[in-house]
Amino acid sequence: MARPKNQAERRRQLVQAATDAILQQGASNARLSDIAQEAGLTPASVLYYYPDIKELFIAAFERSYRTYCASRESYVEQADGDGDKLAACIRSGMPCSGLSEKVGRVLYELMPVALRHDGAAELYRDCIARQVSLYQDILERGQTTNGWTLAAPADVLAKSFVALEDGYGFEVLIGGMTSDDAEQALFLHAESITGVDGNGWNPAEHGHTATDMHGSA
Repeated sequence: MARPKNQAERRRQLVQAATDAILQQGASNARLSDIAQEAGLTPASVLYYYPDIKELFIAAFERSYRTYCASRESYVEQADGDGDKLAACIRSGMPCSGLSEKVGRVLYELMPVALRHDGAAELYRDCIARQVSLYQDILERGQTTNGWTLAAPADVLAKSFVALEDGYGFEVLIGGMTSDDAEQALFLHAESITGVDGNGWNPAEHGHTATDMHGSA
């Protein structure tokens, strides 16, 4: 690895190395030596920048979740109409293939860190809150402008979407169901809680697909 010009660049490179190690070894198996090898450094050099390896994992989680949330928000923004925005939100939440799968896998791998570290827990809460807000805004607009008949308050329903996504996304990654199956289950949930027939929703034609929207893992 080429010597960086500043510490910020070195930290960025180490976060990428940690991300790569997590993807290859899993968070529970990735060791300091694995991260050092990915970065082309000695373990001591890694510890110079991150004396606690858990802090490096948290930095990897933060970068991945911010990329994930920002990409979802951008993808939804490009959709026209509340129905298409809801459908785009659903499709953007599933780990499909390529980069979106990598980002999703990093987030799932590192979730347990939030149970043991206050800083990681705060980041995880923010990750959830941003996704809930995305769904809530769509549901509230649909109710106000299109007469959607919501089965419960929008904030409660938004949280249900995110909870379902977390469960379905995990099952997709372990091979329990396909991404298409998970999306269809979420579409059925959307129809049941909005009273809207989703057959006319067309979220995919916005210049990119959910599989390539998440940027670099």
